[in-house]
Amino acid sequence: MRALVTGAGKRLGRVMALRLAEHGYDVAVHYNSSQHEAENTVGEICALGRRAAAVRADLLSEDEAQGLLPAASQALGGPITCLVNNASIFEHDSAITASRESWDRHMGSNLRAPFVLIQNMAAQDLDVSVDANGEPLSGGLVVNMIDQRVRKLTPNFFSYTLAKSALWTLTQTAAQALAPQLRVNAIGPGPTLAGPRQSLDDFGHQRAQTVLQRGANPSDVAAALAYLLEARAVTGQLICVDGGQHLSWKTPDAMGRE
Repeated sequence: MRALVTGAGKRLGRVMALRLAEHGYDVAVHYNSSQHEAENTVGEICALGRRAAAVRADLLSEDEAQGLLPAASQALGGPITCLVNNASIFEHDSAITASRESWDRHMGSNLRAPFVLIQNMAAQDLDVSVDANGEPLSGGLVVNMIDQRVRKLTPNFFSYTLAKSALWTLTQTAAQALAPQLRVNAIGPGPTLAGPRQSLDDFGHQRAQTVLQRGANPSDVAAALAYLLEARAVTGQLICVDGGQHLSWKTPDAMGRE
């Protein structure tokens, strides 16, 4: 079994790459600028007894995005059977400030590149076996990392939200179009790791405001991935790992303040 995880040098990508290795996958660790971190992740995977390789690509380049999955397959010695589309651009804009550049960056990284990788994965010669009941078993799994906000839309991070919402639509339509060869699912993290623009106080407050009054840990997201690896009858689904943030009802008007 062979996996490709985009943006796997650090943060959630690294954690998911390691979880895949624990499940017996050889892993291609994609990076763009984080070469040192990617090489460290490769070392950690190899220490688990699995094969690993760091593969660089700028996912905003059409040529490099098109070449990534074949390069990963070549580095690992066979077809990719699990693809985790984790790499993402997350930059703030609004309906007023969104520019053509911010639109293109978010759509290119968060929608076009995952589509290209899914398309290239489907073009591989993946075996569709049958189980004891004579029913098909998919030959591969795609997991798109989305965001819980596609379940509870806000106007913040405008281009990002549009791109992630489109990726959720891609998840469902690809699940239809590529079955039974591939299963295509998504994970929607909530507050899991503090972002570079966020203070620890703000991050703690965000976690505390979820329905469960807690956020997720990286291990929770990895557990959702592990479930999808084994859940052979699940496709076209989004698992929100967010402490119930997508169910939040405590809006300022409901709490009596504006």
